[in-house]
Amino acid sequence: MSVVTDEPKGAVHRSLVPARMDRLPWARFHWLVVVGLGVSWILDGLEIQIVSQAGYQDSLGLTTAQVGAVGSVYLAGEVAGALVFGRITDRLGRRKLFMVTLGIYLVASGLAGFSWDLWSLLVLRFIAGTGIGGEYTAINSAIDELIPSHYRGRVDIAVNGTYWGGAAIGAAANLYLLSDQVPQNIGWRIGFLIGPTIGVAIIVLRRHIPESPRWLMTHGRQAEAEQVVDDIEDRVRADGAELEDVPDSKAIEIVPEKSITYRQMARVFFGQYPRRSILGFSMMVTQAFLYNAIFFTYALVLEHFYGVSKAHTSYYFFPFALGNLAGPLLMGHLFDTIGRRKMILLTYGLSGLLLLVSAFFFHAGVLNATTQTAFWCVTFFFASAGASSAYLTVSEIFPLELRAQAISFFFAISQGAGGVVAPFLFGHLIGGQNNPHPDRTPLFWGYVIGAIVMMIGGAVGWFLGVNAERQSLEDVARPISARDNGGGAVSAATT
Repeated sequence: MSVVTDEPKGAVHRSLVPARMDRLPWARFHWLVVVGLGVSWILDGLEIQIVSQAGYQDSLGLTTAQVGAVGSVYLAGEVAGALVFGRITDRLGRRKLFMVTLGIYLVASGLAGFSWDLWSLLVLRFIAGTGIGGEYTAINSAIDELIPSHYRGRVDIAVNGTYWGGAAIGAAANLYLLSDQVPQNIGWRIGFLIGPTIGVAIIVLRRHIPESPRWLMTHGRQAEAEQVVDDIEDRVRADGAELEDVPDSKAIEIVPEKSITYRQMARVFFGQYPRRSILGFSMMVTQAFLYNAIFFTYALVLEHFYGVSKAHTSYYFFPFALGNLAGPLLMGHLFDTIGRRKMILLTYGLSGLLLLVSAFFFHAGVLNATTQTAFWCVTFFFASAGASSAYLTVSEIFPLELRAQAISFFFAISQGAGGVVAPFLFGHLIGGQNNPHPDRTPLFWGYVIGAIVMMIGGAVGWFLGVNAERQSLEDVARPISARDNGGGAVSAATT
């Protein structure tokens, strides 16, 4: 697999592409990027919520274990898609892959609505998952590289937080589609078509989003990179903005690389940036553990300990989703102003502390379904912003040439820890469903563990975090292809 270049191997060129992109004011072009690329998280939240209601169980004659397998297969597809497409994204470019991965999702998710048995559903859910997993790597890379450094944190965090907007849409749709007003064998099939319908509209927008000029710059396609930036600047000027000239002193010298080997990746992760690798691992795993522990068992808790009927648990989900959505939208800008490390410590620490307090109230039996949900809302207002900052962190603290692969690597780890271990563990802590006087102690200790894990993630973020706010990506992590690459990145805790 080769990459087309317009310069001979080993040629050195000076580029102002990063500096020109970072000095741009906010314009309609950036809204196009946010809307056109940010929809991926909405689609994932929608998919998870549609599937979690299991409206297809009776129609296809599935057992509870088989329903669980459908959810697990989707998560496995996300991991596989992230790892495979992350590598390809770094080699072939962001634009090609965010078109391909969305197309894969559209087709597979739409066809899942026509599933006729367990195996057809499993195969199509796995393929749809690969598309969404690939989306994460391609679109997060593109957003970071197209958004000016002044706004990168708030945009990335807000986009990642929109997962919960999608989950709320899915829950609202299920209230109607899985009700008695819609035939049982029809409602869930329509649900699988909601995401593709949104995706078809978005794929039209994506045709107007260019390739990342930063990616072109590091792959020897300097002329194309300059042309893309010229076009973006023309769009910004068309909005009435005046752009100052960028001094030549801000140029970066690049020696293009065709591809990055796995050996080079290992040297970057464990040789050049071991502290950052620990940071990424800690932040991603701790937030995933907390999230999946609560999200995949909240309905069981409401049913088992508070006597809420299964049909009514969706009503309690809406305020839970609202808190999760509001956190990143309202707090995202603080990661650009107050700073990454301070906000990571604050969001992780407060969410862990609030969960710890609610655990003691839960154990004392003083909460009801409403107050328990209220605690979750406030807790995840902070936790959602923190979790979104984990995705922001792993996408900006490693060199451009392996950005998508870094995202896929840590995403796969977090899904393994959070998507498998946490729901399994907390499901067992809840215990049997037929006990009229359920024991709260095991789940209490589960909540305590989840709270401590989250606070540990915040502490690691404080001590090992990178002050990347308003910094150019090339200053946060020098490109591998930069001629002066010798550890010139922003220091981990002191700058």
